[in-house]
This record gives sequence, structure tokens and C-alpha cells, in this order.
Amino acid sequence: MARLFLIDGTAVAYRSHFAFIRSPLKTSQGEPTSAIFGFVQTLRTILEEERPDYVAVVFDTAEPTFRHEAYADYKATREKMPDELAAQLPAIEAFVDAFQIPALSVPGYEADDVMATLAKRAEAEGIETFLVSGDKDFAQLVTPRIRLYVMQKGKEEILGPAEIEAKFGVPPERFIDYLALVGDPSDNVPGVPGIGPKKAQRLLARYGSLDAILAAAPSMPASKDREKLIEFRDQALLSRRLVTIDCNVPLDGLTIASLKAKTPDLARLTELYRRFEFHSLLDEGTRDHRSEGETHDYRIIETEEAFKALLGTLSEVEAFSFDLETTSLDPLTAEIVGLSFAVAPGKAFYLPANQPIRRSDGSVLSFGEVLTHLRPLLEESGRPRGGQNSKYDIMVLRCAAGIEVTDIAFDTMIAAYLLDPTRRNYGLDHLCLSEFHYKKIPTEALIGEGKKQITMKEVAVSEVARYACEDADFTLRLHERFSKRLSEFPALLRLYREVELPLVPVLARMEIAGIAIDPQQLERLSEHLARRLEELTRLIHEEAGEEFNINSPKQLGEVLFEKLRIHERRGGRRPRKTKIGFSTDVATLERFAGEKIIDALLEYRSLMKLKGTYTDALLKLVHPKTGRIHTSFNQTSTATGRLSSSDPNLQNIPIRTPLGRLIRAAFVPGEPGDLLLSADYSQIELRLLAHLSGDPNLIETFRRNQDVHRRTAELIFGVAAEGVTPLMRSRAKAINFGVIYGMGPQRLARETGLTQEEAQRFIAGYFEKYPGIQRYIDEQIERAKRLGYVETILGRRRRVPDISSRNARLRVNAEHIAVNTPIQGSAADLIKLAMIRVDRLLRSRGMKSRMLLQVHDELVFEAPPTEIEELSALVRREMESAISLTVPLRVDIGVGENWLEAH
Repeated sequence: MARLFLIDGTAVAYRSHFAFIRSPLKTSQGEPTSAIFGFVQTLRTILEEERPDYVAVVFDTAEPTFRHEAYADYKATREKMPDELAAQLPAIEAFVDAFQIPALSVPGYEADDVMATLAKRAEAEGIETFLVSGDKDFAQLVTPRIRLYVMQKGKEEILGPAEIEAKFGVPPERFIDYLALVGDPSDNVPGVPGIGPKKAQRLLARYGSLDAILAAAPSMPASKDREKLIEFRDQALLSRRLVTIDCNVPLDGLTIASLKAKTPDLARLTELYRRFEFHSLLDEGTRDHRSEGETHDYRIIETEEAFKALLGTLSEVEAFSFDLETTSLDPLTAEIVGLSFAVAPGKAFYLPANQPIRRSDGSVLSFGEVLTHLRPLLEESGRPRGGQNSKYDIMVLRCAAGIEVTDIAFDTMIAAYLLDPTRRNYGLDHLCLSEFHYKKIPTEALIGEGKKQITMKEVAVSEVARYACEDADFTLRLHERFSKRLSEFPALLRLYREVELPLVPVLARMEIAGIAIDPQQLERLSEHLARRLEELTRLIHEEAGEEFNINSPKQLGEVLFEKLRIHERRGGRRPRKTKIGFSTDVATLERFAGEKIIDALLEYRSLMKLKGTYTDALLKLVHPKTGRIHTSFNQTSTATGRLSSSDPNLQNIPIRTPLGRLIRAAFVPGEPGDLLLSADYSQIELRLLAHLSGDPNLIETFRRNQDVHRRTAELIFGVAAEGVTPLMRSRAKAINFGVIYGMGPQRLARETGLTQEEAQRFIAGYFEKYPGIQRYIDEQIERAKRLGYVETILGRRRRVPDISSRNARLRVNAEHIAVNTPIQGSAADLIKLAMIRVDRLLRSRGMKSRMLLQVHDELVFEAPPTEIEELSALVRREMESAISLTVPLRVDIGVGENWLEAH
């Protein structure tokens, strides 16, 4: 049977655009190409895999349709098409033309209507039709010969009548009536309030149609549903009209025969692929496989002559990238399999570790000798070297070869992050796809996956060489591209060169150093937690009147809300029930705090997290080689510029509870007699707020070294310093910190015990006393709307795309980002600068003291007692003078035999 594929062009363009929204694709000139690339991939998939007999792409038009005339609010809540997507539509249409696919649109009708009309015509001619769209409205058209073709995450799902009924609970012929009842928020179709999918399914199963339901409504038993069906009868009928797809669009003589698939115009496609830099999409038949940015000269260094030539080249080039192939992701134990160097785009060399270099006299140059010759190029300061995720390579060189890389000139992962800190992925494979539309050789292609995975050491040298050279090559290409973009923003370029790049070797040294723990302390704490958890388990079971799996949300929900009916004791509503049962998350349980079983459950959850995440997990993370914990510090994981840590995440160790604090007591110096020193910025975000806002009251408070929360309480409550009560100070503290994060009256009331009216007055009083803060907030939001981004003191940028969104939730969140990011980001800039300065002095003075951790606004050091006084003075001076503000910076320093004592 012949097959027709009708592609919903507008829907596919939207889906393609938003598929890359966190990591948008762009050309080397910065032109957006996400929607174009995704659209082209969809066309290729359909043409190459499905080989349709007939095909067309159908687009919406800008003209209003009969639905807008029937209902003025039809699709009124939809966001305007993003400018970046709209800019790509002409290119999408050009590609459709190059594929020689008819592009259709009819003014006054939606793409759905045109596709439906064609599908019905094709059905009448005995042609099987596939509607390529994710729009559920098409379900009403499905028959044995008209099916939905939904593409999701690279896979297609074909929906016939049985699949539609299984998915929506109604057959296709009842789908219009189903939508008329439940409505469609995406199109602003109202439906009948209170009638959801389950009720609509039951009503249609019983009565058969919308007309029958509405006719029977007056005689139904008294209920809210009966009232709604009677009250919103006309609205249901209007909704049916809005969701019904028109199958009789005038198509001016267009025939199915005219949609016959043709051979794509390969010359035109090649031109477009090159124009939009889709190198990975160029078919073998239309291009030299390595042309246009993919030509290369990759060589394995096998002779001493070639090695000397490489050393000479590395000494002379303006920039070179280096990359290591190793046996492990653990830099402390990884063996070097080989090194690759790129000296120009497309020109790279590979030095294998297990294949000695031949001398002219027949002898060989060992890999150890190779590293000796490379040492100056890798160690000497100021060399134009760089890489992708250089921290890993720096650590391996130090641990496996004793080579100390003191600085780097570029790191493409960090450059990509600074240019767009909201990307989801900064990996080399992803950046190559994003920037060059080029798909690199995947690591798994060499070493496999799962149980059959091998190491790079076991892969043939020729295969590793191709892979390694490609890594180094594209790293250098990315460096050239990102350098041009960074040069357009002088402050961002300076931040890159003076803060982010110098920080890389600092973090490498910290990760190699690690921190020691006291295993006995953790074991004792773990045993204590286990005993308390047993007690809580017995108490919970007693209160429940039965034994059940406390860790099962389904079982717990049934006990709390069906058996005990906890919600009724508080006069509250039962939580919403999902497919897996009632919600039992912390926020839900806290609504019923004060009930004995609920309080026990909250403590149980807290202690389980402590035990599983810290006391037990930390013992397993002690490195067998060093006996210490080695966390990883991530430079590219937060949109604000803050560092994060992982394996383990030391930034989430709780410090507000006694048991949480005891976990810090398990972190100790590695040598007997040594001490830990903690240096913590005091109220850094509020000090930055004072600087950025220029508020005179806040500035004066910090210049006089007053208690900022007490001073805020004085101003708001209108009392003298001695009249400030602990409760007043606590409420002032909540608003001081909350204003940075967009705290409103509802949250303030929840955190302070105020009523919402009191909280509202409290906030108004706060801004009255601190008018500069209100002005700062307003100016930041306005600036973000005008420029589309916000900046930190040192020029770190973050785009705020939703700042003018018509979606209130997205807009409010964007406003919070606009206010908060300059503060949090500047705090990140500040502590990074301080780390670089402190590390430089520790090394230049030859001190034994080491910087081990960075946690929020705190730095943790390990030092012999003889250096504590010097270290304290050095750290305080460098941290307090890292950036000059209109208010003084203050650092609190503590010393102790463990982290808890020092903090």
C-alpha cells in the first residue's frame, strides 16, 4: 500500500528549537541553528528510513482562523514565537525546498486542518497516511489507514486506533467529545471545569457522546459534576467546535499525486549544509568526508626525528592543545596511555606510551624520556598550552609523571561555560556537535560499555591515535572559536584569563591533597544513627498500629491518609493522589507536624539521609592509595559561577543540627599534631548587596561593624538597640537574607510565624528603611529586560531569557535570577580570586600549609601548628582585600583539631 507522510512543520520546528534550549546550536558567527538542525534531522529520518511514496510539510499561517472568530481567547495564553526560532523559519523553508518536498499552508486555517483534509483524501484513494506531529488533537483523525507518527528522543511511536484508546482512555471517534469536556490548556480551550480525564472517560463510556451527556445532565443524581455540566453546557459545545479539526479545507486543485516524493537536490542541500555548518550531515555522496573544517593530518610519532620536530613546533606555535589518554577516570591512579597535541586546526600528533620511539641508531626512546623532553613545555609558566577539562590532565600528569602544570592559556570547557553558563553539557562531544555539527568518535566505540568494557591500554594504537588526535584537534578549533567570542566582551575575557584559568591548577592541587577523616568517629555516629532509626521504626509502627515498609511512599501514604486519616485531625485536605499513591514528601509531611507519627517520620527521613549520604558513604569514599577523601570541585556546574563539589558533595553537609555538625567533626588533619583552619566570609552576600545597591543605611551598618540583623530590627520596629528582642532579630534576619532570593510575604510568614498581612507590612517597612535595595531590585529587573542578561562585579554574565515572558511563573523566576545572580556571582568571583592569591603565597613562601576545601564562602586549610599564626594573617589579608567594595569585607577564622572545632 502506498504511504503518505504529512509533516506538521510548525510543531516540528518548535520541538527542535526547545530540544536544544539549554544548549542551543549556533554557527561560528553566532547564528542560531537548533530548530534548523532538528528539522533537517526529522526530514532525513522520514525520507531515509520510511521512504514515503508521497510527502508534504504543512505550516501554520499568521492569519486568524475561524476558531479565533468563534472564541477571542483561543490560544491567547500561548507565548509569542521566540525570536531565535522565528529567525530560523526561512532557512527551514529553504531546506524543505532543497529536499524537493511540497510546503503547504492555507491562510485562515491551521496546519492541522490542511493535514486532515489531505489525510481524508488519501484514505479515500486507498493510501495509508502518517501524521508526523506530537499534537494530541490529531487523535480524532486516527483510523486503520490514518495514524499518528510521534518522534521522541530519536525514536518514533506509531499510534493507531488501539494505541489511541490505550493512551487516552477513549477511541478516536470519541476524542473530540473527550477534549470538549476536559479542555486543552495549551490552546486555551476551556472545556468543563472540574471534569478531568478520568471523569470524561467514565461519562463517555456510559453515555456515548457529548450530546448525550449534556442531554442527560439534568436527570443525573445531584453532584458538583451535574451542576458543572448544566452550567457550562454552552462552553462544552464551544470547546467541541474549537477542537474539531476541519477536514474540508479548500486546496485549490491540489492532488495527492502532486505530493509524490522526489529525489532531493543534493547540490542545493550541500550548499545549505555548508552555509549552516552542518558538517556531520553531509552525505558521503556529496562531499569529501573530511572537507570543510574536517580535513586533518593526524600522525603517530614513531621516530626520534619526528619527535624532535614536534618539540620544535610546540615551542614555536601561538597555541597548542594537549590531551591525555589514560586507563581510568580516577586521576590519582590513572596510567598514561598516550598524549596528543594539536598545533593547528586539523593538524595533531599522538605519542603512545606503550610504543617506544625509534632512534636512527636502532635504539629506542622510552616514554619516560619522552616525558622528560616534554616537561619544560608542560611546566614552564607562560607557555600557550591548553585543553578541554584541563584539570583532569593536570592531575594525571602530576600523579603519574610528577609533572607540575603551573598554568594554562585556555580551557574550552570553561570558555564555553563563561559564554553560556546555563548549558546542560560542556563535554567535548557535545561542544563539537553544538559548534561544528560534528559527531566525534564516541569513547564507547573504542573501549565498549558495561561488563565488556576494556581500558584504552588494550585498544590498538592506531585507533587510540585517531581518537586522541581528534580530541586535541577539536579542542584547538573550539579555542579559536571561543576566543573570538570572548574578545567581544572585555570584562568576560579578563575574568577568564585572571580568575577562571588560574583557578584550574589551584583546584587540581586541592583535589590531589584531599582531606583526612576519622573513621572511628563516623563508625560511632553511624551506630548511633542505626540505634535511633530502630527506635523511630518501632514508634512509627506503634502509632500506625501495624508494621509496614516506611521507605515505601505508597505504603506510607496508605497508612497516613487512608487508615489514620491524619489530614482530618488537622481539618486539612488529603494530599493529591498520583499513580504511585499519596504524596509523602517532606513538604507534605510538614503540613501535619505536631502529630507524633509525623514528627517521628520527619526525624526518620533526616537520619536516613545522614546515614546513607554521609556516615556510611564517606567511609566507602576513602581513597585506597591516600587514605583520604578526594572531592571533585566543579567549575562549570552552576549558572551563578559558584563552585560545586561532588563525590562526595561536601557543600550539603548539614550544620544546623547537632548530628549534622558531628559529621564535620570526622574531618581531621592528616598528620598527628596538625590543625585545620577555617576562614569564612562574614555575611558576604549582604555586604555585596550593600555595595551593589548603594543603600546608605546598609553601608553605614557594615562600616560601623554593627550586627546587621539587630540594626535592621531597630529600623523596622523603631526601637533602640537594647530594645531588640531575639524574635525581632530573627525576623529581621529572615528578611535580610530572604530579599536576595525574592522572598514574598507568604514565605516570610511561614518562616517567621507572622500572619501574611504582618509579613506584607514587614516587607514594606524593610524597603522603606532600605530604599536603595528596592531601587537596586527594580533597576536589575529593568536592566535584564533591556539587555537580556545580568552581570557580576567582574563581568560574569548570565542570560535571563524569560524576563519578559507572559508566563507569570517563568517571569517571576527570571526576576529573582536578575536580582540574585549579580550577588551570588560576585561572591563566587570574590572567593575564587582569594583562593588564587592565597595559593600563590603558600607556594611562593614554601609553606607546608595546604588549602583543602572550598565550601560556600568558606576555605579550609591543613597546617602544622608552627604555621597557624602566619597562615591566619595571610588568609585574612588576602580574603579581605581580594576585591575593593564600598563596605569592608570581614573574615571569621577558627582553628581546631577537626572541621567542627575550626568552623
